[in-house]
Amino acid sequence: MFIDKVKIFVKAGNGGDGANTFRREKYVPNGGPDGGDGGKGGDIILRVKQGLNTLVDFRFNKHFRAEDGGKGMPKNCTGKSGEPLFIDVPQGTVVKDSESGKVIVDMFDKDQTYTLLTGGLGGKGNAHFMSSRKQAPHFSQTGQKTDEYEIIFELKTIADVGLVGFPNVGKSTLLSVITEAKPKIANYHFTTLSPNLGVLKRYDETCVLADIPGLIEGASEGVGLGHEFLRHIERTRLILHLVDISGSEGRAPFEDFMSINKELKNYSEKLYNLPQIVVLNKLDLVFDQEKAIEDFKKELKKNKKYANVDVFAISAVTRSGIDEMIDCIFEKLKTLPKIERIEGEGFEFAPHDTISFEVVKLADGYFEVKGGRIDELQRKVVLSDPDSFAYFHKRLRKDGIIDALLKAGMQNGDTVLIGDFEFVYEE
Repeated sequence: MFIDKVKIFVKAGNGGDGANTFRREKYVPNGGPDGGDGGKGGDIILRVKQGLNTLVDFRFNKHFRAEDGGKGMPKNCTGKSGEPLFIDVPQGTVVKDSESGKVIVDMFDKDQTYTLLTGGLGGKGNAHFMSSRKQAPHFSQTGQKTDEYEIIFELKTIADVGLVGFPNVGKSTLLSVITEAKPKIANYHFTTLSPNLGVLKRYDETCVLADIPGLIEGASEGVGLGHEFLRHIERTRLILHLVDISGSEGRAPFEDFMSINKELKNYSEKLYNLPQIVVLNKLDLVFDQEKAIEDFKKELKKNKKYANVDVFAISAVTRSGIDEMIDCIFEKLKTLPKIERIEGEGFEFAPHDTISFEVVKLADGYFEVKGGRIDELQRKVVLSDPDSFAYFHKRLRKDGIIDALLKAGMQNGDTVLIGDFEFVYEE
C-alpha cells in the first residue's frame, strides 16, 4: 500500500527526578546529602532510511514517545539518560507542524538525521542544594516534563524528470523500457496507483524519472486519483509529457495535451511553468504517421507558450525514436538548476511554558492558581521541607502571584489552591 501523507504524535522523554538521599555509612557520622541528579529524557530524532518509499509504517502506529530519564541515585550518581527514539522516514519526506502547516525540515539528503525534539532536563538531587546555611536539604527537583506535538509527514519524490499524461498513454511502459524499473503494466486505466521511480543512464550520466499515476480532467480538484500524487512532481526539473498520438482511447491527442497542462496550472503555477518535452507515443498504432505528427505540431505552434517545445514521436513498444528523446532529456537537464531542498520556515516548537499563570476564583474565599509558572515552581520545591517552603513563599511574592491573587479579590483567611497544595492566606 502506498501512503504519502500522515499525521503522527511525537513526545520527547521526561527528565528524571533528582534523588533526596543522605550518606548512611558505618564510619561516617552525620553523613551529608548525596542525592544525584535525574537523567535527561530521550530525544526524538528523524532519520532517512534508504529503501523506504512510502509512509505506510505510520498508518496505524501514530504515537512515538522517547524514553524518560532515570531517577537520580544515592552517592551522587546521576540517573540513566533516556534512549533517543529514531524515526525512519523515506528520503524526500517534508515534516510540517500540524497546527500552523509550517515546514519544520525537509529530509532531503541521503542518510540525513534531524533532532526534532529534545528530552527534558533531569531534576537536581538534594546534594546540589547543600550550602553553609543549608547543610542537610531534604528536597530535590523533579525532572522537566515534555509536551506532545502533532506533526505531518508529506512525501515528495525526489526525481529529475516527471512523466505525466492521461491514463493508459504508456508512461509505465516507457519507464520500463528506458530504465530498469519494473512497474505494473496493463491495458486499463489507473494501472499505476503510486509513483514509480527509475534511473535513466546515458554513458556515464544518470538521472531519476518518476512515473506519476495518470491524470484526468479535474485531477487538480480531486477527480480520479486526484491531485494527491501531483506533489511528487513538485521537485522535478523537467516534465516528460506523454500523449497518445494514436487516439486509441477515443480522445483527440492535442486536447489531451492541453487538458493535462490545465490541471498542472490549477495545481501549481510552478509546475505549469516547468520546461516540457512532448512525447507522442503509440506511433506504431497510427496509419498515417507523418500527418498525425504534423497536425499535432501545427496545433502547438498556434499556442505561444508551446510553440518552441521539443516534440518526439516514439513507440515505447518498438523503441523507435527513443534514443533521440533520451539525448534531449540529458541536454535539457544540463541547462536546468539542480533540485533544491524545501527550506524550513523558521518554525520552532513552543518552548515549555515556565512563565505564565492565571488566577481562577472557584468560589467565595477559594482561589486556584495554575499555569506553566506554577508547574515549574512545584518542580523546584518540596513543600514539606521548611527551607523549601520558605523559598516557595518567597517566589509567590517575587513572581507577582500574591499580587495577582489580591487583585482577584483574595482576602485574609481565604484558601488558595496551587497544584496539589492548599494554604490559607494570612497577612
